[in-house]
Amino acid sequence: MIRSTIAPTLFALAALTALPLTAAAQTAAPQAPAPLATAAVADAQGKPLGSVTFTKYPHGVVLHGELSGLTPGWHGIHIHENGACTPDFKAAGGHFAAAGAKHGLEADHSHYGELPNIWANEAGKAGFEAITHSVTLTDAADGLFKTGGTSIVVHAQIDDYLSQPAGNSGDRIGCGVITKK
Repeated sequence: MIRSTIAPTLFALAALTALPLTAAAQTAAPQAPAPLATAAVADAQGKPLGSVTFTKYPHGVVLHGELSGLTPGWHGIHIHENGACTPDFKAAGGHFAAAGAKHGLEADHSHYGELPNIWANEAGKAGFEAITHSVTLTDAADGLFKTGGTSIVVHAQIDDYLSQPAGNSGDRIGCGVITKK
């Protein structure tokens, strides 16, 4: 007898509590964090190529980029050590790195600014997302907001991830200073 009265009661409680949870779950979907930094990327003549945003997640920084006006094919892209792009993008300096760091995604103590290559389609458009665990959105030594700032640079060719000090990825064809939002 006890068994038959408990079972319907538990079922009724489960049914009653499931409805509000289902409705709440439908209206309270988790939202992605807002980007905390952005870089407006332009070519050497100042023509806008697009932008890259930087969003902090618990386990890294996600970059989201939308670029156009690139030659079709693979391009190296890196975070560079200075928050400047002119003249000829040389002001961006070298890759953002700690002393003694080496170029390459699999190198011991790789550059902070090491990123995967991006692909531009036949129309010259490259949409990409990448995650890095090597930088922070702070002013620390590994932070994109360190004294002097940082920038993001797009290169003319694919990064081979081996050649030192920069992956043999060719000329700098786009640059954007990384700024706080």
